Amino acid sequence: MTALQIASLLIVLAGVFGSINYLFLKLPSSIGILIVALAASLGVMGLDLLLPELRMTANLRALVQDFEFSDALLEGMLGLLLFAGALHVKLGDLRKQAWVVVLMATIGVGVSTAIVGYGFHWFMGVPFLVALVFGALISPTDPVAVLGVLREANLRKTLETKIAGESLFNDGVAYVVFLVLVGIAFPHGDAHASTLAGAAKLFVQEAIGGALLGAFLGWVVFQIMRRIDDYPLEVLLSLGLAFGGYQVAVYLHLSGPIMAVVAGLFIGDVGMKYGMSQQTRDYLDAFWRLIDEILNAVLFLLIGVEVFAVAFDGNALWGGVISIALSLVARLAAVTVPILILKPFRSFTSDVIPIMTWGGLKGGISVALVLTLPDSEWKPLMLEMTYIVVLFSIIVQGLTIAPLARRLGREPDLL
Repeated sequence: MTALQIASLLIVLAGVFGSINYLFLKLPSSIGILIVALAASLGVMGLDLLLPELRMTANLRALVQDFEFSDALLEGMLGLLLFAGALHVKLGDLRKQAWVVVLMATIGVGVSTAIVGYGFHWFMGVPFLVALVFGALISPTDPVAVLGVLREANLRKTLETKIAGESLFNDGVAYVVFLVLVGIAFPHGDAHASTLAGAAKLFVQEAIGGALLGAFLGWVVFQIMRRIDDYPLEVLLSLGLAFGGYQVAVYLHLSGPIMAVVAGLFIGDVGMKYGMSQQTRDYLDAFWRLIDEILNAVLFLLIGVEVFAVAFDGNALWGGVISIALSLVARLAAVTVPILILKPFRSFTSDVIPIMTWGGLKGGISVALVLTLPDSEWKPLMLEMTYIVVLFSIIVQGLTIAPLARRLGREPDLL
């Protein structure tokens, strides 16, 4: 199938599965689409067991494996999704939570990577460096999943800003950590760094370079926007910033995710305040909300059908339980350690740790990262474990975080 045919099929299926969810399941849109897609995929596999001559599973598995999920997300959809998410987070709110966000997106990612890596090495017998790679790819909370659930949870503003801000930045940091560890663990694969010095240089180049590029490109587009008053053109400029800026970052070997977040924050705050008319603000906001919803639907559909690419074996259930437990313990530590560091300087309500721990959803980024790994004897196991963790996170945690937030999130707001 051509790229256009695949895109058409995905949009059609997302619309059909979304309608099934809306009419019957009535779950949050993205989660409902994932569940329907997963059920349809498992249904096809079950039908093949009854009628093996149809060979539907084999044909669909070949189609899914030919489709470059990691490229579609990491080099196509991710920039738009992160830009759209950052566009609706205000710098003023984020500034008040800056230390929480920074520590969780840096120290938190490091702590989580170490805990998952050590546990995966201990329980599954995976070499330590390879296990750390798994820790890095499973540590980031997926901003797509998190921001989609936040719309349903009705959290108070400070808690929502903490979760949204951290999810927007920690995936960019974790992606850089992942590249560094892959370079060390697989020096003959698609390595980016095979020494500690090279790893440190790569981290600084990717993370700081991506942030500086996002700020610069956001400023340039803002300067153009403030000189014109034409909402279709200004919406087009924002789309060009998200699309083009991400590709420039990739070309320059900088962090595309961090670039997209910083540029989105700049346009969503400074750009909307000082560079647009009210009409342009309304159209820009509506346009990016639609982009966010549509790409969310397609992404969660892809996660649901990606089950065809996962070859589960006898260790999958045991490994899945271990991986889920490790990811939750690591997430708890990633939230608790930064809060304990900051507690002498500021107050936190008692619901922050449980809600941020349970609300740290994993998603398509983790699946995309594990698919980019060089071929090795451990890659199939890591793909199985990643997929199980992501399904548990989105379905179980995603469907229960809103009730948990309503139950716990009644304390008065703190800055």
